[in-house]
Amino acid sequence: TIALSLGNLGCAGVVYAYKANQATSQLESAKTMRAEELAEYEYYFAKAHLLKAQEEAAEASYGDAIELANIAAEYAQKAIDLASAAHRGAGR
Repeated sequence: TIALSLGNLGCAGVVYAYKANQATSQLESAKTMRAEELAEYEYYFAKAHLLKAQEEAAEASYGDAIELANIAAEYAQKAIDLASAAHRGAGR
């Protein structure tokens, strides 16, 4: 059972790493689009959830870390969408 648990932790760690990288990439895209100004709530909500996901992963709480990284990615995408809409509205 210990070996199985360690194997599951390894898989969960890989899933977390993928989700966290996805959220990080989306946050970087959002920042490039000035989402910090144009979609403040969504941007900082995503950023806070990504930070918390990193804390949970450091404690090997991968289930929570994955869930938080998913929320971060979701809100980073919302920030991107809102910033994009603001740019279109400004004729950019």
